[in-house]
Amino acid sequence: MVRVGAVLAVSALALTACGSRSGDSGSGSTGGKIAKIGVIAPLSGDLSAIGQGIRDSVNLAIKQANDAKAIPGWTLQLDDQDDQANPDVGKNAATKLASDNQVVAVVGTLNSSVAQNVQPVLSAAKVAEVSPANTNPSLTQGATWATTKKRPYANYFRTCTTDAVQGPFAARYVYNTLHLTKVATVHDKKTYGQGLVQTFTEEFKKLGGTIVSAQTINPDDKNYSAVVSKIKPSGPQLLYYGGEYPQSGPLTQQMKSAGLSIPLMGGDGMYSKDYLTLAGNAAPGNFATSVGAPLDQLPAAKKYVSDYTAGGYKGDNSSYGAYAFDAANAVIAALKTSLANATDAKSARQATIDALSKVSFAGVSGQVAFDQYGDTTNKTLTVYKVDGTAWKGVNTGEFKD
Repeated sequence: MVRVGAVLAVSALALTACGSRSGDSGSGSTGGKIAKIGVIAPLSGDLSAIGQGIRDSVNLAIKQANDAKAIPGWTLQLDDQDDQANPDVGKNAATKLASDNQVVAVVGTLNSSVAQNVQPVLSAAKVAEVSPANTNPSLTQGATWATTKKRPYANYFRTCTTDAVQGPFAARYVYNTLHLTKVATVHDKKTYGQGLVQTFTEEFKKLGGTIVSAQTINPDDKNYSAVVSKIKPSGPQLLYYGGEYPQSGPLTQQMKSAGLSIPLMGGDGMYSKDYLTLAGNAAPGNFATSVGAPLDQLPAAKKYVSDYTAGGYKGDNSSYGAYAFDAANAVIAALKTSLANATDAKSARQATIDALSKVSFAGVSGQVAFDQYGDTTNKTLTVYKVDGTAWKGVNTGEFKD
């Protein structure tokens, strides 16, 4: 669930008003050698608004670094690749970036399922990857993360917290704060949605709650009447959804039209302005969790939002923009070390991975640093509730095991 300090030239403003372009080096070019930061995200399709928000936030960080001449002798450039939220397309995007000797790091992906295909490609090429949005625990802690943690890829980091934190955080809010004991679950069979429901379910049952119905949908489904009809007789007090807003919006409308007038709660994949549009009049009273504190509570985040708006960016940065901005700045902080004496970008790839593990700074989403698995050390989350036509933070806290 995110600083152009100087006035940009007219030509730069014209560019950013249309969104960034692959290879855009931003204003304030320092000349000299070039190092590229790639972005892999859905820039087309149902999730394109969020993907563009990730891309635009990285572009903003790159522009600011070039303006400040953050890495003397080097100009940073953006190379954005559309993964279409498709694992195979994401793998091809990773292959393209890895084969470019000027690419030294990548920010992405949005979807955990896409990350599973991207990770081995970038790892083999020693290209650092920092995700602002992947939440499946296995990406950093291995397939057996619940019992035995083992980091599969040393080049992979993330600025967002995982489903192992987000799911239980939501379960505790539902049981301890809302005092609801009977919940139905639905997920979209994708890596993110399935993992989110799994960790929510485990914690909810541990607290004493009951899952009265557990259903699934397909990501391309449009009609959810069959699922709603299965859930309704079980008498749930809340429906917990694992997936993203293109499905949860219509699901909200259809369940309430069918007389299942209970709150729907989801994770950070649902926390988007687009959900409010898709759910329409059925949105008020529903919940979503997202990583970090609300942006309006953090002074640095307010500055980021102001600069993002001033830059004319059009992508939806409400969900992951701040984490993409912090991911890019984590890469830039590492590049200050790895590129200092490098002759070219490719030769600095391993040094960039090494430097990322030591990064620590106050970001717009909170403190940015990584643990031994590459996970963020920031475990702050927020529960949001739809109040009228907007999301409103109702509970922010740090998750503790």
